[in-house]
Amino acid sequence: MTAAAAVHRVDAATCTGAVLDQGALVLGWAPTGAEPVLWSQSGLVVAQGRSPHAGVPVCWPWFGAGTRPGLSPAHGVVRAAPWRLVERHDEADAVTTVHRITSDDVATEHFPHAWALTLAASLGTTLRLSLTTENTGTDAFEVEEALHTYLAVGDVRQVRLAGLDGVSFWDKVTGAERTQAGDVTFAGETDRVYRADGPVEVVDPVLGRRLRVTTAGAANRVVWNPWADEAVTVDDIGDEWPHFVCVEGGNVLEQAVTVAPGESRTMTYEVEVLPL
Repeated sequence: MTAAAAVHRVDAATCTGAVLDQGALVLGWAPTGAEPVLWSQSGLVVAQGRSPHAGVPVCWPWFGAGTRPGLSPAHGVVRAAPWRLVERHDEADAVTTVHRITSDDVATEHFPHAWALTLAASLGTTLRLSLTTENTGTDAFEVEEALHTYLAVGDVRQVRLAGLDGVSFWDKVTGAERTQAGDVTFAGETDRVYRADGPVEVVDPVLGRRLRVTTAGAANRVVWNPWADEAVTVDDIGDEWPHFVCVEGGNVLEQAVTVAPGESRTMTYEVEVLPL
């Protein structure tokens, strides 16, 4: 890890972990006695101004390429920007970090509004993230947002996701609208935006555990794994693609949210480790 990527280590009775100032990226979290829950490539190097494909990147104020042409960079302007650590609380059962960034810190012609963004990360027996958007200007604005969580798995080809049966989704690989039948399984590149806000469980027979994801204020579940052909084109994934699946919470595409002047809205994401 480069010196440019200031890191805040967590070594508590309940867990270990790490949070970066760059992107307010929660890079690691593992409850005591458990395998790591957040994935990152072995030997990962975090370079200044680049967001790694690892941990929990913050996508804001657009997701992917966004809903309008010409938006850059992909996934918005905050995921590789330096945030400020404004609070840290070390308690007996959890460590909480609070990072903040504003429109004074990151200017872009693609989002000419006044705003403030706060990410509170609580690392303990569970991982809980709260992303709060504040409109500090005089005009309403619309944002897409997502917590792009890379969950570590033994082998994605043996994993199944429970909790999305019967849910409609946009398949970004095929460009088609579909409805999920049964549990989600993986046999090739997967990139789907589900219209669902209920719990999802990653059932992992290799690591012998379930990862239960719950959210509040998030209308979508985004499920992604690039598979072999796409992964080899990404230098911080490469041939390690079988060992993660992204199960994201967000408000994207037609579920983008509007924030009025003087208002704020919060989206939360929580993951816990359960036995099979």
